[in-house]
Amino acid sequence: MINKFEITKNNERIVLSNDLIKLTIKLSNKKEIHAIKELLANVHPGDLADLLTFLNSEQRTFLLENLDENVYTSVLAEIDDSILDETIKSLDKKEVAKAISDMETNDAVSLIESLEPVDQQKILNEVSDEDREIFQESLNYPEDSAGRRMQKEYVALPSFWTVGQTIDYLREEIDLPNDFLEIFVVDPMNKPLGNIPVSRVLRSSKNKFLSKIMQDNPILIPAIMDQEEVAYEFEKYSLVSAGVIDELGKLIGRITADDVVWVLQEEAEEDILLLGGVSETEANQNILQSVRKRFIWLFLNLLTAILASIVISLFDASIEKMVALAVLMPIIASMGGNAGTQTLTLTIRSLATRELIDSNRSKILNKEIGISFLNGIIFSIITGLLSYIWFRDLNLSLIVGTAIIVNIFSAGIFGFIIPYALNSMKIDPAIASSVFVTTVTDVVGFFCFLGLASIFLN
Repeated sequence: MINKFEITKNNERIVLSNDLIKLTIKLSNKKEIHAIKELLANVHPGDLADLLTFLNSEQRTFLLENLDENVYTSVLAEIDDSILDETIKSLDKKEVAKAISDMETNDAVSLIESLEPVDQQKILNEVSDEDREIFQESLNYPEDSAGRRMQKEYVALPSFWTVGQTIDYLREEIDLPNDFLEIFVVDPMNKPLGNIPVSRVLRSSKNKFLSKIMQDNPILIPAIMDQEEVAYEFEKYSLVSAGVIDELGKLIGRITADDVVWVLQEEAEEDILLLGGVSETEANQNILQSVRKRFIWLFLNLLTAILASIVISLFDASIEKMVALAVLMPIIASMGGNAGTQTLTLTIRSLATRELIDSNRSKILNKEIGISFLNGIIFSIITGLLSYIWFRDLNLSLIVGTAIIVNIFSAGIFGFIIPYALNSMKIDPAIASSVFVTTVTDVVGFFCFLGLASIFLN
C-alpha cells in the first residue's frame, strides 16, 4: 500500500509535489504496476503531464502504459512539446492513434504538428480515413493559424428551428461535442447567421424560432488568421467562444477561451526565450545541439561587442593617461543598457498587444523621449556627484554627467525605433532587438564619454 501522507493532497486530489515525483520515479524504476496505479489514481491529467517532464524516457513509457485509457488520452493531449516527440517514439503507435482519435481535433492536431514528419505520417497511417481527412484539413492551414487551433466539433442549426426542436436535438443527438457554450445558427450553405448562448436557449419558450433569439453579426475568425490576432480578438471583444470560417465564409470550426489562454502562454514563453536566444526544447537536447543553437546568438553578440571595442580603441591614449576613465566606463555602459532594455520591453509589449499603431506612434515615442531625458538629467546629477566625491575632478564629473544624459536619451530613442523598425520589416522584434539596442547604447555611451574626455581632459 502507498502511504498517501507522503504526498500533498488538495480535497482528496493529489497534486504535483517533490514527494510525488520522487515516489513515481522509485516505483517506475521497480516496475511496481499496482502501486503506480494506486499512487496516480487521483492525480489530474494536467499534473500527470507535468510529472512526465521530470522522468526519463523509460519511466515515462512505463507510467503512460499503465494509465487508464481515458486518462492516457488526456495526458497525451497535455504533454509538454519539449518531451512529446521522444515520448511518442517509445509508445505503441496504434495506442497513440486511438488516443488521438478520441481527442478534440484541436488537441489532436496540436500533438501531431509537434511531431517529426516521419512520426506524423506513422500516426496518420494508423487512424481512420475519416479522422485522417479531418486532421489533414487542419494541418493544411498555416502554422500558428486559427485553422490549426480550431475545434472541428461544434453545434450548428438552421434558423427556422424552434427552441423545442433544438432542446430535443441536444438531448437525443449522440455525435455532439463534449462541451459547448453556444449554438451557431447557419444558412443552407453553412454560413453563420448568428449565435446563441446555450443559457439563452434554455431560458426561452419552446415555440420561439432560433432566428428570434440569436445574436446577429457574430464575431467570426478566418481560418488563416494568425493565433496572436485571434487572441487579440478574444481580448478586445471579451469572447468566450467564436466560430471559425473558411475563405468562402462557411463555418468549419470554433475556438474557445481555453485555446486562447494556451496561445497566450505559448507566445509569451516564445518571446521570453527569443529575447535570451534560447529555445524551449533545449532542456531535452544534448550538449552539442544546445551549443549549436546558442552559437549564432553569441556570435552576433561577439560582433557587436567588437564594434564597441573598436570605439574604445580610438581613445586608448586618453584611457592610458587617466585610469579614472576605465573605472567609470562600465557605469556609462550599464546605465544605457538598462534604460534601453526598459524602453525595448515596453515597445515590444505594445506591439504585441496592438497598443502601438501608426496613429499613436509619435505620442508613445515622445513619451519615451521625455522619460529618457528626465531620467538622464536625474542620473547625470547622481553619477556626477559620485564621481566628484571619488576623484575630486570637476571636469571629469561634468563629462560623466553629460555622457549619462546622452546615453540614456539615445537608449530611449533606439529602444523604441529598433523594435518598431524590425516589426515593420516583418521581423519578430523579440529575436534581435536586444542585441542591437545594447550595441547602440554601448557605442554611443563610450564615444560620447571618451570623446569628451579626450577633448577636455588633455
